Amino acid sequence: MIKAKFCLIAFVSLFVVFSISNLSMANNELLKQPLIGEDGLYQQKWFHESFLDLKEDLTEAKADNKRFVVFWEQKGCPYCKRTHEVNLRIPRIVKYISDNFIVVHLNIWGDKEVTDFDGEVTTEKKLAEKWAVRFTPTIQFFPENPIDMNKKNGREGEVMRIPGYFKPFHFYFLFKYVKARAYKIEPNFQRWLSSEGDKLAAKGLNIQKQLWADKLLFEE
Repeated sequence: MIKAKFCLIAFVSLFVVFSISNLSMANNELLKQPLIGEDGLYQQKWFHESFLDLKEDLTEAKADNKRFVVFWEQKGCPYCKRTHEVNLRIPRIVKYISDNFIVVHLNIWGDKEVTDFDGEVTTEKKLAEKWAVRFTPTIQFFPENPIDMNKKNGREGEVMRIPGYFKPFHFYFLFKYVKARAYKIEPNFQRWLSSEGDKLAAKGLNIQKQLWADKLLFEE
């Protein structure tokens, strides 16, 4: 009887250890590598299927209680590759973006027809020129209320623009910053992020290690 109890306890202990180990692995597990489309751009299943009438997309985002964002990329862009193969394979980042944002993906050299917020019908390439998008990736965020874009083009109406690559920590908090409308209180993202980092450091997070990490090292 004692031997049977010992076996049962040993089995339960092994099961608990195995379960915790699996949970830890699940928390660190990355999403699958993204596919590349015929245009040479990385594809994400959760990107918005848009007719590229941007005012309509903004209106749809508002109706869904989400924010509207445009990702600009180009074929062969090394930091676009990094964004997709590192940042957008982290489940928590993807979940946060897909839950709270509608993302439209545009090609800085593309020929697809796009309707700007001000009603002008143009191409992706010409729109990039109009909005002064010169680097990839470039991420543009727009107001939550379509009224705020009245008669404005994307460059005039954007609430924030990030040209270039952000590592996961900055990237994740960039979307939280916009979702929380923190730019209305603190227009300087880096200053706001520093304060958020101080809060995490107070909980024991090694901020310097996190800043350079290719994953999120903290729980919320």
